[in-house]
Amino acid sequence: MAATGKEAAAMDSISRVPPAHPTVLSLGGSSEPQGEPGETAAEDQVVPAAPKKPTSSSSDGGVETAEEAVEPAESDINELCTDMFDKMAVFLQGELTGTCEDYRLLENMNKLTSLKYMEMKDISINISRNLQDLNHKYASLQPYLDQINQIEEQVSSLEQAAYKLDTYSKKLEAKFKKLEKR
Repeated sequence: MAATGKEAAAMDSISRVPPAHPTVLSLGGSSEPQGEPGETAAEDQVVPAAPKKPTSSSSDGGVETAEEAVEPAESDINELCTDMFDKMAVFLQGELTGTCEDYRLLENMNKLTSLKYMEMKDISINISRNLQDLNHKYASLQPYLDQINQIEEQVSSLEQAAYKLDTYSKKLEAKFKKLEKR
């Protein structure tokens, strides 16, 4: 998560410091151009120029030699270390702020989810209560439903008997007509 406000500005300044002149160290992370080697720096300190090795383009075939590295003064190292630690502290503060924001968001999401589950729990309790009421009503209606089933069975058996009686009466009528014709 990106840092905001002062932290973002500080982290931008860390990443946008222009490189210093190869022979002059930038003191205090200043982005102002430094003078030529041998001039006085911002704190009235003389920054010595790095000694250059002579180059001979005729004998070396046009090859230049590298400059010799010079260690900065002890006070420069202390200032650079302090500046580095300050910028690292700003960076870490930004990272920790982002992580804290992530955890706050996660906490809010958990609270919202908990509320939703509580609502679902209430709904399921109401559904369960209504289902129990329906089961009790069904149980109280069960004797009447059994009576209806018995009446239905009796009606169907009466219907069967009526069909048999109708068939028998038709046969009997046919026999009677047969006998009458004789």
